[in-house]
Amino acid sequence: MQRDLKKQPLRGIVPPMATLLLDDTQLDTEGTSKLINHLLEGGVHGIFILGTTGECTNISYKLRRELISFTCKEVDGRVPVLVGVTDTSFHESLRLAGVARDAGADAVVAAPPYYYGLGEKEVLTYFQKLADELPLPLYLYNMPSHTKTMLSQDTVLTLSRHSNILGLKDSSGQAVYFNAMVYAFRDNPEFTLLVGPEEMLASSVLMGGHGGVSGGANMFPKLYVDLFHAAEKGDLSDVARLQALVMEISAEIYGLGSYGSSFLKGLKASMNVLGYGNGHLAFPLTPFEEEQFQEIKERLPRLGAYSYGQTK
Repeated sequence: MQRDLKKQPLRGIVPPMATLLLDDTQLDTEGTSKLINHLLEGGVHGIFILGTTGECTNISYKLRRELISFTCKEVDGRVPVLVGVTDTSFHESLRLAGVARDAGADAVVAAPPYYYGLGEKEVLTYFQKLADELPLPLYLYNMPSHTKTMLSQDTVLTLSRHSNILGLKDSSGQAVYFNAMVYAFRDNPEFTLLVGPEEMLASSVLMGGHGGVSGGANMFPKLYVDLFHAAEKGDLSDVARLQALVMEISAEIYGLGSYGSSFLKGLKASMNVLGYGNGHLAFPLTPFEEEQFQEIKERLPRLGAYSYGQTK
């Protein structure tokens, strides 16, 4: 049964689940089932599929549909499932949202259409029309590094008045922007504000944000869940200890290599080492070469997070 996220606003850690593939044409269903249960055992508050970490733009529509149906069936209502429907085509976004509704997903997430940069009026018109026609509630996705379009505070405030738009996932990496959003919505706590970069998770929650869409939770979900709860309670000692582990992951795993996709290569290589998937990235992305993969194998055991709340 689909949750009413208007009455129960989304809070906590909602991992952008990595898409596990056998190859470019086949979903790794066994690995995906294992990963979903790993996330749920770690205490996550929702699952977000077909986001940036899920390689949403690089996998076929057929695989997207399969992943939506499989994930919703596996999760079986235990936590909300959010589905990314970002596309350059308005109608493809609607079509995928229909698949999500039929599968039992709870909401969809969309960034502005990429390739052509959009003006602010075009962004407003796009999201208003999308929200009008979607069969599920919508969370806005601010990802200017990938879309070339920044969702301004005024745009988000205007869109928040639409009854079918429930929140914002901000991956701009700009702390001033996010804190300004928290302040702007201080009298509207029902509008969910989630931060993308996990390096900002603790500070964002301490400032009044509602949680994070943290890629590292694919590896160590309990770490990010505990960090969220520590920040929510204002337990600064615990926050400092757990945030240090998150920063270790960022430096040692995401910082390896000089690719634009290094964070994803590092994440999938690490998940492979931990027993989740074979490390395959959807073409044209490629996994780390053997030398870098061996570095990941050497670095993981040195991370404090390696043994933190790890479930197999």
